[in-house]
Amino acid sequence: MKTIHFYISIILIAILASSCSNTITQKADFAQFLETAVDLDPLEADVAFWTKKIKNDENQHPFYVQRSAVYQKLFDASGDIVNLKLAEKDLVKAIELTNNRNSSYLRALASNYISQHRFKESLQLLTSAQEMGDHLIRTQKMLFDVHLELGNYTTAQQYLKEVEKDGGFDYYIRLAKWEDHNGNLEGAIFNMERAASIAESSNLNSLKQWSYTNLADFYGHAGEIEKSYQHFIKALQIDPQDAYAKKGIAWILYSYENQPKEALAILEHCTAYYKSPDYELLKAQIASFIGNNDLKDQSIKSYIAMSDNPLYGDMYNSHTAMMFNDELSQPKNAITLAKEEVNNRPTPASYDLLAWSYYNADETDLALQIIDEKVYGKTFEPAVLFHIAVIYKEAGRIDEVNELKEELVASSYELGPLTESKVNQL
Repeated sequence: MKTIHFYISIILIAILASSCSNTITQKADFAQFLETAVDLDPLEADVAFWTKKIKNDENQHPFYVQRSAVYQKLFDASGDIVNLKLAEKDLVKAIELTNNRNSSYLRALASNYISQHRFKESLQLLTSAQEMGDHLIRTQKMLFDVHLELGNYTTAQQYLKEVEKDGGFDYYIRLAKWEDHNGNLEGAIFNMERAASIAESSNLNSLKQWSYTNLADFYGHAGEIEKSYQHFIKALQIDPQDAYAKKGIAWILYSYENQPKEALAILEHCTAYYKSPDYELLKAQIASFIGNNDLKDQSIKSYIAMSDNPLYGDMYNSHTAMMFNDELSQPKNAITLAKEEVNNRPTPASYDLLAWSYYNADETDLALQIIDEKVYGKTFEPAVLFHIAVIYKEAGRIDEVNELKEELVASSYELGPLTESKVNQL
């Protein structure tokens, strides 16, 4: 009898050990960041200051640029799309006052358009700035960014070679993006680490924070979850209101540690001050995982109410299309949005969205054609690979499904628990 109890104890200890093995977060690390209030008053005061300056002299273009920069900071801090649009309006005015002859203003508006996913308009502005010829390397850096977003990979690579001449932080972050695009995650991490090292040497908080959150993402993709967590904490130590870093920690709690309620608590904190629709979709996903249909429905309704704001334009087309496909069973609506995405941004990811929408509309042959011609072998994003595997399985291409399944199993953290269970059924 003692022997039986002994073995039962050993089994229980093993179970407890395995259940705790995935715990890397410590609430003491981030609890303080969930208590601090967001203070936008200093930025609002800056807006008032420049607004008064503009009223006194409406033809001073630098005043509009200064106020635009403050509106951009307000958008970064609050996620409120109104501020991003106000920043755009001021930059348009400054460009008008300078008769389109200031390349720095064109670059600033191009950056604003990138945030709005208006990549083709951004490219037009940058092309004009390039023709001016001044501060050319700054323009070339942004041209790399836009061509990469538009799927113009050969052109993007050409600009990357130009950026290499300048070297430094700006080059390494772009080289990291390029390596990630090519599926070389090890190279992406290596170069982002180099960028972070430069940011630390320069002791510029904005660069450090940016590199830490991007490194955290890369580490997560590579399965180095503890490093990912530590870098999200580093970002929060610089800016306690960094909602993106908090969202990253929430994902770790949900996808890696199986603590969905704790993840939801962080997201509730974020959405109290940061107004970004995609946070509601993540809440809906976690609610679905724990079987809280009321919260799921509420979060989806909140997402729809927010993203329907015409100020967002096409920013959330892909998110909404995926919601139509996976949550609301409205694939025809998803197809419409996916076509818009392909037109705006003809990347493998956009074509995957279109193929997935056709698949959900029971047009598997058309979905398969798009996957084979526009997607397969052109991107390494786990979510895209999952869609490919599902469509290939429907088409009976089991050998290819089995190959993809190996990669998907290795990407279970990035895909999340809901998709992980579907991967196991492939």
